[in-house]
Amino acid sequence: QVQLAESGGGLVQAGGSLRLSCSAPGRIFGRAAMAWFRQTPGKEREFVTAISRNGAVTSYADSVKGRFTISRDANKNTAFLQMNNLQPEDTAIYYCAAKSTILTDYRIRAFDYDYWGQGTQVTVSS
Repeated sequence: QVQLAESGGGLVQAGGSLRLSCSAPGRIFGRAAMAWFRQTPGKEREFVTAISRNGAVTSYADSVKGRFTISRDANKNTAFLQMNNLQPEDTAIYYCAAKSTILTDYRIRAFDYDYWGQGTQVTVSS
């Protein structure tokens, strides 16, 4: 089972920033749209953001627009999630996902993604 490798989670005060990274095998990354989801206990996995295979198209949940930025680096086979002005309600386990697809496609449903990371905890204190 292919696993994506996430890093960068941690504890931060409200208003602070974190940058999450997600690395994937090259044969996967180069063909995949990438996304971040998050989940809190007892709730469904929630879409946060996605970026198309060619990086030209992005999508954000309303709750993170203007604060979070997704990007990807083909040379490193890595996707990033820059999170600024973090708030306590952003506390969750963040998961990276990848889906093999065409250049400008992305998806917002967890069900559509083929590969997942193990998750990284982000905790924002008030």
